[in-house]
Amino acid sequence: MNQHARVSTAPIPFIDVAAQRRRLGRAIDDAIARVLDHCQFIMGPEVKAAEAELAAFCGARHAITCASGTDALVLPLMAKGIGPGDAVICPSFTFHGTAEVVALVGATPVFADVDEESFNIDVRSVERAIATARGHGLNLKAVIPVDLFGQPADYDAVAEIARAENLFVLGDAAQSFGARVRNRSVGTLADATTTSFFPAKPLGVYGDGGAVFTDDDELAEIVRSIRSHGEGGQKYDCVRIGLNGRFDTIQAAVLIEKLKIFAEEIEARDRIARRYSAALGSVTAVPRLGEDRTSVWAQYTIRLPHGRRDAFVATLKAQGIPTAIHYPKPVHRQPAYLGYPVADGGLPVSERLAEEVVSLPMHAYLDEPTQDRIIEAVRQALSG
Repeated sequence: MNQHARVSTAPIPFIDVAAQRRRLGRAIDDAIARVLDHCQFIMGPEVKAAEAELAAFCGARHAITCASGTDALVLPLMAKGIGPGDAVICPSFTFHGTAEVVALVGATPVFADVDEESFNIDVRSVERAIATARGHGLNLKAVIPVDLFGQPADYDAVAEIARAENLFVLGDAAQSFGARVRNRSVGTLADATTTSFFPAKPLGVYGDGGAVFTDDDELAEIVRSIRSHGEGGQKYDCVRIGLNGRFDTIQAAVLIEKLKIFAEEIEARDRIARRYSAALGSVTAVPRLGEDRTSVWAQYTIRLPHGRRDAFVATLKAQGIPTAIHYPKPVHRQPAYLGYPVADGGLPVSERLAEEVVSLPMHAYLDEPTQDRIIEAVRQALSG
């Protein structure tokens, strides 16, 4: 029994990047070695190859890689000339990087609420945010839906509003690349879509990285220019203000190898999520997907009754089971964003979710015995 107790409290990784590393093994080593051999560390041949494979994977005409998920969001905003006096609508229940890029280009983020079930931007709140922006004398330019925890936002509903208001739709798919809505993949659902290759993402590399996806040829050309210091046809021909946002060649080589197994990993994540939901749906509020969409399950996030989260987290921690809170404070309540407008009527769902959500371990290599241990601990913690 003592031996069993020791095993049952052994720490479980929240995201097991090392398991994937063991699977890929020599393939990653060889890919990096090829870059070390040709020594084209900036914009080497692997970058172009990675872009072609990313575009083919999701069906977008253009995939433009860049240095981070943050740069991926900044580049299209710069390409559209969005800046001071302009308003960009963002959800508040997300990582603050979504609003950060709006402020970085000098524009004003206007915060909208999210849907109670999907956790994604609520189009009714978007409509109220539009009225709020106008009340502040701002020029409405764009909306950034965020595909939180792996499930795509309601892009059809957002697009309807965007057409009526002439808004640019920039999808923040840092957590959802690989998901689908009916027969369309993330990367083709908005005017432009961005993703992140941060190591903990479903498709991550061994450092920072990101990409912009679009079918707009002109936008793609401008994004590529801005990514490399605003260069034109030649390196020292500067046609616009840009930045250094290029993707590292070694990371591109890693990405190519990871993309080869990505579809299998998505299937594994979905299988794990379904096991969680089947086992936990009777004791807590589990994630719900729209009938017409899939998720890549960047996080598996449950909701607990108000006031029970701290004890729940402590109970699981004592058993070696990690949890994470995404996100404990909505962006509009962060000190850096207190001065920015909030949609008329406030953001009650975002504020409520921030106090109730907690994420369980989720990755493609979570085996059934380990998952069963997590499930049993969750059920016991919630029934106690």
